[in-house]
Amino acid sequence: MTTPDVVVCPGGPLLLRGDHVVEDADGVHHATRRPVSALCRCLHSASLPWCDGTHALLPADKRPDAGRVR
Repeated sequence: MTTPDVVVCPGGPLLLRGDHVVEDADGVHHATRRPVSALCRCLHSASLPWCDGTHALLPADKRPDAGRVR
């Protein structure tokens, strides 16, 4: 079984495995340089497009996937 390139962490970031190019909101391209890179989904990170863990400080109803029916 192979490891997926993209993994969605419930309530947290999007993990990218391997080499990818990410385009930020300003159209700037960022190459991933680590075996696993975390992309922010809460949009509150101080280092967008990368996750800095801020989602963990947000109230549960403000985190990515809040209100999603499971």
